[in-house]
Amino acid sequence: MTTEEKRFDPKDTTLKFVNRPDDLDPMPPEEGDLCLRAEMSCGHAVTPGSLTGWCRSLLDQGQYKFKCPALKDGSLCNKEWSYQEVRKLAVLTTEEMAYFEENIARMAAVEFCEFKACPGCKTYVEREDLTNLCVACTVCQEDSVEQYMFCWQCLKKWKGPMPRSDRCDNDGCVNHNLELLQKCKDTTLPQVQGVDKVPSIRACPTCGQRVEHDRSGCKNIICPRCQVEFCFVCLQLTTECLKTSSYFIPCRDGVAPRQTSIPVWHHD
Repeated sequence: MTTEEKRFDPKDTTLKFVNRPDDLDPMPPEEGDLCLRAEMSCGHAVTPGSLTGWCRSLLDQGQYKFKCPALKDGSLCNKEWSYQEVRKLAVLTTEEMAYFEENIARMAAVEFCEFKACPGCKTYVEREDLTNLCVACTVCQEDSVEQYMFCWQCLKKWKGPMPRSDRCDNDGCVNHNLELLQKCKDTTLPQVQGVDKVPSIRACPTCGQRVEHDRSGCKNIICPRCQVEFCFVCLQLTTECLKTSSYFIPCRDGVAPRQTSIPVWHHD
């Protein structure tokens, strides 16, 4: 079943059917279009095809929270829909459900979880202090009098003083994400006048997520992890950058240098 072929079951009494245009599809319906429209929890009308297309596009952009893009009283609705609601009203196929759920789980894990396998017992351990690479395994400690400490970065038994945020004293303990920020190629932003030689990979100044600019549009980018918009050039939040600049002209402070540390996200 293709997106265009999807239809609501007219006998489904759990849905509220409405006789008005699809709020997610700006194109007027074709003559003879008999596809039913149903109302989402936010009050906007959708068809299974338009809802599937919009939510899949969000997933492909690295966003797993589904928000309504329709206009309400001249402004963006932006109400969040639950996956359960999307699954039902998008009439997701078995294959689509597998795709959605796999990507939702992966993105949520990246956003909220700090888990790695302890090199001693192979049990997954959560890191509570995101600024300290030295982590204690409580499972290993139950089987030994001595507390077992390992390095979150190189996943070896901890060596050297603690706490540490950069590396332990084991050979080869390096932050590969930081190396990537330091050694990535330069790029240009064709739509921004006079801006060249910008590092092609940046760490989001809010959460530290690595992001790349697709080189189209303005110089600002929305982080797929924390959803905060920032300037890829000067690394300020967009709200701050726009106080002295605009979307398509150089920043007052110029191109921010390559990052030497990765921000830690202190989210609720």
